[in-house]
Amino acid sequence: MVRDEAVIGRLGELLVSTRGTAGPGEVLVRVRGGTETFLAWSDAPLERGSRVLVVDSRGSRQVDVIEWDGPPDAPAG
Repeated sequence: MVRDEAVIGRLGELLVSTRGTAGPGEVLVRVRGGTETFLAWSDAPLERGSRVLVVDSRGSRQVDVIEWDGPPDAPAG
């Protein structure tokens, strides 16, 4: 699977809660001049509406995220 480097370091909002290691949620990310959705994996469950930072790409439109409480504009990876 090919990693999507463009999405790493981007902020997003969870459309569907993550369940930690029990399963992914869905995140909406601004990337490539628009918005795209990805399956979102996290170590701990995160609620719908949470702001998250994409920290890695698994390929096949799947990303790893962490909760983000920093400034609204994070530098892109």
